[in-house]
Amino acid sequence: MSDVQVDLVLDPVCPWCWLGHRYWQAAQELVPEIPVETVLRPFQLDASIPKAGLPYQDYMRKRFGGDPSGRFKAMREHLEAAGPAAGIVFNFDEITMRPNTMDAHRLIRWAQGQGKGAEAAEALFKAYFEERRDIGAATELTAIAEAIGLDVNLVAELLATHRDKEALEREEKFYRSLGVAGVPCFIFNGAFAVSGAEAPEVLADAIRKAASLPPEEDA
Repeated sequence: MSDVQVDLVLDPVCPWCWLGHRYWQAAQELVPEIPVETVLRPFQLDASIPKAGLPYQDYMRKRFGGDPSGRFKAMREHLEAAGPAAGIVFNFDEITMRPNTMDAHRLIRWAQGQGKGAEAAEALFKAYFEERRDIGAATELTAIAEAIGLDVNLVAELLATHRDKEALEREEKFYRSLGVAGVPCFIFNGAFAVSGAEAPEVLADAIRKAASLPPEEDA
């Protein structure tokens, strides 16, 4: 079996992504014999949101309207029911701001360069969904950076610039060009993808499949 590289495409304001990220961590524990490298990739569910963000409840009402089909209500109920088993708390009714997530993605990128990408993603998910913090605000992002052991002064300086913004936009455009239209999306060795917050067992099977691919099929 060969090593496995997974590109995990996500957005820190996507509740399914937090669930998927937790399931992904559990999946790797099911196959400890297979080395797995995870690279977090950016995806913005709504890049049109202004940098200052929008009031969450107003934004959700505008986006989903009255939800006549009940689909959004059912989704929330499913997430709130599945969350505790994964150690997740979703406080949807208490979220105040729907942020633009570009700066959060920049923080993930910088953290990943220090081997702390997963920690950054988890901290952002928790800050947004459980602690109801505005993860589009530089003050919150620098506090998260400090909490996970990054150089808070450097992060603050970088957030005041446009550093890596264009690179992240190109990266997101590339994954959209591959057909990624929703997140989370797990791309295994560049050969096949698993979309959605699938159970750890499903993701573990995908790891085994990727590890068994002939070398010429590896990306």
